[in-house]
Amino acid sequence: MGVRKRERAEQIKEAKKQVAFAKLNNCPTSPRKMRLVADLIRGEQVERALNILKFNSKESSRKLEKLLVSAIANWQAKNEDASVEEAGLFVQEIRVDSASMLKRLRPAPQGRAHRIRKRSNHVTLVLGSTNNTQA
Repeated sequence: MGVRKRERAEQIKEAKKQVAFAKLNNCPTSPRKMRLVADLIRGEQVERALNILKFNSKESSRKLEKLLVSAIANWQAKNEDASVEEAGLFVQEIRVDSASMLKRLRPAPQGRAHRIRKRSNHVTLVLGSTNNTQA
């Protein structure tokens, strides 16, 4: 590895240490259904996002609520001295990517079969702070 590439990799690594994030891998929900709920909380304050997810009736909102609480806990682990209310945390980035697909066959009339694709997804949630009290 070249010197510039190694230095850039170390810079990216240091920047990731300052950011609080949480990941949900191989969630057995289709990415489209998850994106509908993820779009509701993108850019919102953490308290407001938790309320939106708590009172949403979709199943994906329960999983995203748990992921958001995990991201907040990760932020608190990095910043022990700061409080969540004073930091002004918000959902800086939320990404829903498709994961592996389970392919199944459903019997159809006259000896045929229909393919069923059971989709899953990966969700990455990144928290940002408006006060930048991160050390």
